[in-house]
Amino acid sequence: MAYFIFVKNLDNIEGSIYKIAENQSDLNNLNIIQSDCKIIEDSQSNFDLVKFGNKYPNKYNNDVITYTDQTIIYQKQQLKIYIDNLKNEIKQFTNNNLNHPLFSLWNNYYTQLNNLNLDSITYPLNKSLEQYFDDLGQPSYNILQLP
Repeated sequence: MAYFIFVKNLDNIEGSIYKIAENQSDLNNLNIIQSDCKIIEDSQSNFDLVKFGNKYPNKYNNDVITYTDQTIIYQKQQLKIYIDNLKNEIKQFTNNNLNHPLFSLWNNYYTQLNNLNLDSITYPLNKSLEQYFDDLGQPSYNILQLP
């Protein structure tokens, strides 16, 4: 079962998503205080839709998540900015969590992002970077999965 972690006590408030976890192990390895969060279990298929940028968990009401469809189109410069932002967030995590169980996973993903040749991509890119990587058979993570 997948988990969607929202800010607690913000029922029906848009943008209250905080993190996502694909399974119990990932949930346990998030750097959060679980009692301060609203954690909702949902299907793997909904998790994948969010992970790959097709849907966004916009808000929750009790234990029901409202998703918004996403349309993603990148030009080269937009994709570069997106990747730079991802790398900055990942670097903050890896610099401060050298002994975290997911350090290697995120450090390797940082390297993958760093080594991506933006000139090898056909633009406009009509999918998320995460879906692009998955289509190539490469590891892919949504920034909401970052501990």
